[in-house]
Amino acid sequence: MRFDEETMSTAAHQPATAPAAAPSTPGRTADGEQITAIADTLALAYGLHPAEITRIPEGTATDNYAVVDQTGHWYFAKVYRGRDRLTLDRASVELSEYAADGGVATARAIRTRGHELIETHGRLPMSLWSYVSHSETAEGTLRGARWAAAGTAMGCLHRRLATHPAAAPALEPGAALCDMANARHRFERLILAYQTRASLGEFEAWALQAARERQAVLGDVERILASLPQLTVQVMHGDLAGPNVLVKDDDVAAIVDFGPPTPGYLAWEIVRLGCDPKSVLSNGVESWLKGYTDLALAYRDANPKAPAEDLLSSLRVGCAAKICSTFPLSAPVERPHLVDAALESYARARHEVALMLLNRLPVLEEALRDALR
Repeated sequence: MRFDEETMSTAAHQPATAPAAAPSTPGRTADGEQITAIADTLALAYGLHPAEITRIPEGTATDNYAVVDQTGHWYFAKVYRGRDRLTLDRASVELSEYAADGGVATARAIRTRGHELIETHGRLPMSLWSYVSHSETAEGTLRGARWAAAGTAMGCLHRRLATHPAAAPALEPGAALCDMANARHRFERLILAYQTRASLGEFEAWALQAARERQAVLGDVERILASLPQLTVQVMHGDLAGPNVLVKDDDVAAIVDFGPPTPGYLAWEIVRLGCDPKSVLSNGVESWLKGYTDLALAYRDANPKAPAEDLLSSLRVGCAAKICSTFPLSAPVERPHLVDAALESYARARHEVALMLLNRLPVLEEALRDALR
């Protein structure tokens, strides 16, 4: 029932499923042999004859491409890097389709000629999707009316997924959100790993200091967890971060990149999107808090059966989960291939927001409770 630190963190700085802008010249960033294999798969499995195939920024487990057919119609293709997880990948696509069938704004999967959601028989395992044009991700862009739009979209999503046959909603102790003994062990191990390195780069030195700051407040987090009531656990999106919410003007155009149907804490998914670090910092704390309350009110209207405590406790949940997580501070040690300027920026923003939540939690919660009365 605990949040998955690895999953919930890595996607937060990754590009969304469908890019907002048109692709560049076909083939400039993609291997020619891969492009040929994709074209063959599209023709054989989907009856689609592409005029352009362009590599776009990949996710954590897929290679992603924008596809334009000979009529000018756009598609989005996900090529899976291995076949060992295809059962889970298929379950993720099925969950997205389940949400879409319930009226949730998503990108729709396009079935193969054999009516499969994922093509697995050809040279490349892949899925094909409708293309969400003229959109941008919600990472750092939640402002104004978009806060309420995000709350409505998320409330509709959770209301729909509450009916998923994999698991019925249930109340679980909020204190079980984080394993504090494991968190302490992770921070001790991470700090030791940095301390035993011969030298540290600028980001590594910062990550070591940030890890020490987090370690020093774990006692406060333990008290926050102990104060949590029972909270709703149900099937969720699984990775509902800013990059996986596409916005167009002041509306949510699509929620994308679902995980397989796995139960988790509703409050964590609410605060993960609503407390997107870049949106908090770009708005400023006071403006962000107004936006967050707008999101919470819209969520309640869209999902009225969700217990009030899931919203009222969401800031405590977000504070505890963010501080207990060692990612992305641990990336230079455990996943150095992920470290780039985007991850470094995300790490700094996430750390700043986590400590802000901790330091201002009573005031923030009081304002949220006043708004929801």
